[in-house]
Amino acid sequence: MLLLAVAFIVAFVLLLYMVSPLISPKPLKLPGAHVVVTGGSSGIGKCIAIECYKQGAFITLIARDENKLLQTKKEIEKYSVNDKQVVLCISVDVSKDYEQVENVLKQAQEKLGPVDMLVNCAGTSVTGKFEDIEVNSFERLMAVNYLGSVYPSRAVIATMKERRMGRIVFVSSQAGQLGLFGYTAYSPTKFALRGLAEALQMEPLETKLISETSSVCQAEQVARVIVKDAIQGNFNSSVGSDGYMLSILTSGMSPVTSITEGLQQVVCMGIFRIVGLFYLGSFDSIVRHCMMQREKSESADKTE
Repeated sequence: MLLLAVAFIVAFVLLLYMVSPLISPKPLKLPGAHVVVTGGSSGIGKCIAIECYKQGAFITLIARDENKLLQTKKEIEKYSVNDKQVVLCISVDVSKDYEQVENVLKQAQEKLGPVDMLVNCAGTSVTGKFEDIEVNSFERLMAVNYLGSVYPSRAVIATMKERRMGRIVFVSSQAGQLGLFGYTAYSPTKFALRGLAEALQMEPLETKLISETSSVCQAEQVARVIVKDAIQGNFNSSVGSDGYMLSILTSGMSPVTSITEGLQQVVCMGIFRIVGLFYLGSFDSIVRHCMMQREKSESADKTE
């Protein structure tokens, strides 16, 4: 039995060794690269733009609010490493009109060159019980969080394939790895991004598409991890211990970009599943307790 287990591990390592050169991309060099960040006027998007600019990249910021864009542009320019760097601002809603998104990205490429990395950060959230959320909120979140990543990606993918280089980054969240109470409108949109990234990964191209997963951390910390993994071409990315555990648990049929990553998933999957069951039990207990407390409070109010 022991020999069989050893033989299986050796065979698995050899398989990963043979496959990894086919799927491991070359590191992306940021100095002089053109990086496009949607939702780049605030939050994680702004921090990613700053991190890339610090490494010598040219930045195109895309968001709806023109005033915020201009403020962010001034803030980013403080981190320039040479006098040739440029921050271009484009005010557009990436979730409404594909042709408009395609046109503005063509303009950006005419000014700053082909897109070397696209980071899809545009997103929004609505929380509440399923029956309390307005129906149009489901449509709006799917448009912003999903189509708002599809449209820019669709607009740059052809050029990346022609050049046989580039990165497309989808910024997800832990709510895109497991369903959570109150996130019935938000979670499905992030699950959709994961499916999109995995499907695109199978297309025969040199471009590597990354599904980024962030935990509840400071935006600067998340941005550093995203940029680092995007440069290396890792498919999965996580921040914090909870994020790491979820990335292992939800790896499923997602690709690996190193032998180490594959081994970690195989070794840790069972252990993390046990830990995850405790998490799920705890979540369910919290939800039931809160519902009981609310019912008691409502009953008390009625009797007064």
